[in-house]
Amino acid sequence: MTRLSSTSLAGLPASVRRPAYDRAALKPGIVHLGLGAFARAHLAEYTDDALEHAFGAWGIVGASLQRPDQRDRLKPQDGLYTFLKRAPEGPQLRVIGSVLDVLVAPENPSALIARLAAAETRIVSLTVTEKGYCHDPATGKLKDSHPDIIHDLEHPTAPRSAVGLLVAALRLRMAEGLGPFTALSCDNLPHNGKVLAGLVRDFAALRDDRLAAWIEANGAFPATMVDRIVPATTDADIAEVASLLGAEDAAPVIGEPFRQWAIQDTFVSGRPDWQVAGAQMVSEVAPFEFMKLRMLNGAHSCLAYLGYLSGHETVAEASADPVLSRMLEGLWSEVIPTVPAPEGVDLAEYARALLVRFRNPAIRHRTWQIAMDGSQKLPQRLLGTIRDRLKAGASFEHLALGVAAWMRYATGTDEKGAAIDVRDPLAAEFARIAASAGRNAQALSQGLIGIEAIFGSDLPREAAFTSAVACHLESLFAKGARATAEAMPA
Repeated sequence: MTRLSSTSLAGLPASVRRPAYDRAALKPGIVHLGLGAFARAHLAEYTDDALEHAFGAWGIVGASLQRPDQRDRLKPQDGLYTFLKRAPEGPQLRVIGSVLDVLVAPENPSALIARLAAAETRIVSLTVTEKGYCHDPATGKLKDSHPDIIHDLEHPTAPRSAVGLLVAALRLRMAEGLGPFTALSCDNLPHNGKVLAGLVRDFAALRDDRLAAWIEANGAFPATMVDRIVPATTDADIAEVASLLGAEDAAPVIGEPFRQWAIQDTFVSGRPDWQVAGAQMVSEVAPFEFMKLRMLNGAHSCLAYLGYLSGHETVAEASADPVLSRMLEGLWSEVIPTVPAPEGVDLAEYARALLVRFRNPAIRHRTWQIAMDGSQKLPQRLLGTIRDRLKAGASFEHLALGVAAWMRYATGTDEKGAAIDVRDPLAAEFARIAASAGRNAQALSQGLIGIEAIFGSDLPREAAFTSAVACHLESLFAKGARATAEAMPA
């Protein structure tokens, strides 16, 4: 079968949407750190749309910070790949052309730094996940004890962290008399622009106070809110794309039709016309970000842990379970009072729309995938809401069940005694605590709540919180996830 590439593009079926601009004339203007599935199903598609409406030098050079896999898949395809949108009415195929090249940081960090520092690079965007920021999720501050930060301070010309790469490139630009690029975080972090600005400034100050001051005075770190469900691509997905496309594609991405992008419109040297593609260019992103983190991401995490423990492989299966669906409704009843509604948004309607999206049977978003990196996600997705409910003297039973379900999952053994592949930067610490506590819910919850990087110093002192979590955890051990959820009050 022919491989997808620039030469095979014209021979694709007429039903397949393809780039409606001259890719040969496209020049790079964006470097994206962490070119995973989400970035290619979100940023790259928005940019593809913008290029069709108003062509400009906004091609994307991706950068892999760890492995060469993405480069090896995309390079033989001239950067082209298929986006398969899974809608209930049937699949829709589109070939994305906005990605021009992929660099691999560990192979040649100097080449990546040079690309970041080049005058034509006007935006550097990031999807490196929460843990890629080398920060303390509880405080948002740079973790200067992080191995990557220590490495980057000792090897400034060969950094391996995103923050180290940004600072190395900005240092070159300052030395060459160029202005800074706009650094655009597209990760699910609260106040992601402000957090990234602080991390870059703090890391720069560890090297050069003058550089830190220059970045603070001249740089731009817009906040963003991104939303689209993008499951991990499977071998079955690759085979389906090949069948529909009539060509081999080693790097397809899969996603739902829905997408949303709110962007703080503060750029130092221009941007693509993303608004023509439906992006919301706003002065304040925080209300959109806050709503999504608490209502969508918080519900996703709770559903992932309870769904996995209940034997549901996907979000669609879990959200279609009437017991877990009712649990979600109870969860949202606790969350909504803590969320200021963005202008024009009805939060109850937003929750109903989320449930419809979760139940899309064409999307196979694995509960195990969402369950990854819980230590990095819980502070933003659940614990902040719990703090607000505690302060208001309001119920948080469904939220506490979500935390307890994470703890039960983090033990590394499911309800049938099978091993759980717990992927988390703190997995070894979870395993140590779980081995010591066994099935003693009080000991396990006390040990995990004692991890200050997750729960801070305040929540361990909140008796209402610690007792509620321990009670739910005891039920999860004794009755299982589904029975525990079923016993929750309406």
